[in-house]
Amino acid sequence: MKKVLLFAMAATMVLTLGSCKSKQSAYKAAYEKAKAKDVEQAVEEVEEQPVMKTPSAKYSGAAVQSEKVTAVNPNEAGNLKAYSVVIGSFINKTNATSLRDQMIDKGFNAFLAQNAKGMYRVIVASYNDKADAAETRDRIKAKYAPLYADSWILLNQ
Repeated sequence: MKKVLLFAMAATMVLTLGSCKSKQSAYKAAYEKAKAKDVEQAVEEVEEQPVMKTPSAKYSGAAVQSEKVTAVNPNEAGNLKAYSVVIGSFINKTNATSLRDQMIDKGFNAFLAQNAKGMYRVIVASYNDKADAAETRDRIKAKYAPLYADSWILLNQ
């Protein structure tokens, strides 16, 4: 009797544990689905904006915030011009770096700058012309709304 009971318990355990394994086909299906999603994202076309040769009068009165900033990475100091489009400000460098990396992945030439108070500014574009900076800011606000709706123009002193 004990042998029969022991055999029944062993058979039940084998069946229970054997049915818990994931099927290789389930893994393969999930992999194929993720791979197809990556391909769709890679195929997505980037809409190019027309280049304006002359600055529009519409942007000549755009509001700016003035402060002295310096590029965090000395190699990027040449990227910092008079008017910069700022999409984020952080006291924590890790957070600023994370946003900068996200914007680089989106195709921007983003870099970090720091002001005298220690705030890190995430800059996605920098120009010598205020109108160009305002136009880029508005284009970013429109394309990535509401994520970067509070982007602004920085006048580096």
